[in-house]
Amino acid sequence: MRAVVQRVSEARVAVDGALVGTIGHGLCVLLGVGHADTERDADALCRKIVGLRIFEDEAGRFARSLDEVGGALLVVSQFTLYGDCRKGRRPS
Repeated sequence: MRAVVQRVSEARVAVDGALVGTIGHGLCVLLGVGHADTERDADALCRKIVGLRIFEDEAGRFARSLDEVGGALLVVSQFTLYGDCRKGRRPS
């Protein structure tokens, strides 16, 4: 699995002009799932992302996790994270 994790003050996803997901303060995760990935891999990645200490505490240090700040999580499927661009200009 490959994930791009970004802290957000808000995020939303629209498909064909229709809003399909929206969150306030939290994390937006672009997630690519490979052929060899298992449910166990997904569980481990989920625990890792939710536990990342990338939110500031009162002292301004990055010491709080998504759980600790009560943030939201928006996960967006992104198959291009596994794209191979070695041949041509289109990821395969």
